[in-house]
Order: sequence, then structure tokens, then C-alpha cells
Amino acid sequence: MTEPDAGSDLDGIATAARKVDGGYLLSGQKTWVTSAPVADFFTVFAKAGVEKKLTIFLVERAFKGVTVGRGIEKMGVRALPTSEVAFDECFVPDSHRLSREEGDGEAHLRKILAEIRIITGAIALGVGQAALADALQYAAERRQFGKPIDRFQAIQLKLAEMATGMAAAQQLVHYAAWLRDAGHPHHKEAAMAKLFASETAASVCDQAARVLASYGFAMEYPVQRHLRDVRFTLIGGAPAKS
Repeated sequence: MTEPDAGSDLDGIATAARKVDGGYLLSGQKTWVTSAPVADFFTVFAKAGVEKKLTIFLVERAFKGVTVGRGIEKMGVRALPTSEVAFDECFVPDSHRLSREEGDGEAHLRKILAEIRIITGAIALGVGQAALADALQYAAERRQFGKPIDRFQAIQLKLAEMATGMAAAQQLVHYAAWLRDAGHPHHKEAAMAKLFASETAASVCDQAARVLASYGFAMEYPVQRHLRDVRFTLIGGAPAKS
């Protein structure tokens, strides 16, 4: 759904699908497309019909008019390739329209976004818990003034606050996931869980790096990677306002 001038602003999506005999001609540009460099097909949101409402299409990479653009170098989450994708009068057959009818894409997208936010919250939990575990281990091993630094109250308070934040984030994410699995309304709870979990995990990763001090800045320790990767959870899954 993301374009150079549109992200969570669904009305700003400019990619258009013009109806022709047997299908549609798709034109537009997308950016921040996950796994685009290795993908065989793309799920594309484009405006179609007289009212130009969002409609979902399955576009195969081999279709004429599809161009996978430059890769986007990222500070973190480097194992997940990301790039731009452009469509230039790309013919998409009627059989590849995923929407049951033109214009029903926005409702499906909002449902998908709710699920993505729960997933993003879960990713944040994983990163935050890894950073906390690294900080706990380092604090138990690092000795200063004749004893491990986790024996000092200042470090204990920091670790306790980190653990408390992660526990609260876990409850929110698990609750949102339970609501979704049980078939209950969960859009608000998914947004809340994603917001709290990502912000908490970002803070925990920062605090973990502080516990490691100079080694939190060293590439030989994984905390620097957690600190970079957690940034994705702050922006991934779209802002909670959508």
C-alpha cells in the first residue's frame, strides 16, 4: 500500500487500475515493499472503478510492465530485503483481482493492518526480551568495585523497570491476539498493543545498551543490533491512527 506520497493515508494512494477488456491496466509506484527483490508476486492496492476506490490485485513479477526498483539499505532488519516496485500500464487479468468487487479493498486492508499490528507488537516483544536478557547476563558477569554490577541498586532499578515494561507489553499483545483469534473486535486493542510494545521495546533496548556501557556500542555484542532492529517496530505496521 505504501507509495512515495502515501502511507497510512489511504486516500493518498495514487496507483490506478483502469478497466480494459479482460482485465485492468495498472499504473503507479510503490515503495518500502517487503521482500520485493525476491518475490514472485505482489499484492497491490490500487484505485479502480468510477468511484476510484481501493481494490486488491495479485500481480505476478513476470507480468509486462512490472519493474522492481532499487533496494533500500536499512540500518536494521537487514535480513528482510526491501525495495521499490513500479507498474507501467501493467495488464492484470480479471482472474487476478482479489477483491470480490471493485472498491472493497479498504475494509480488507484495515483488517489486515490490525493483524499486522499484533504481529509487529510480537516482534517488538522478541527484540525487547532479547535485549533485556543480554543486559541481565552482562550485569551478572561484569564486575566493578569487587562485585557484579547487578548488585548495585542503580542497575537493579533499571533492570526491574525494563522487565516490568516488557511484562505489561506482553499482556497487551497477548490480549489483542486472543481477541483476534476469538473473533472479537480487536482493531483498537491491536493498535494499543503495537504502540505500547514498540515504544517499550525501544526504551528497553536503549537501556540495555546503557547497562553494557561501551560494549553496548560495540559490534561484537548483539545489543547494538537489537537497538537498530527495534526501530522497525516503531514504524512498521503503519501508525496506530489508521
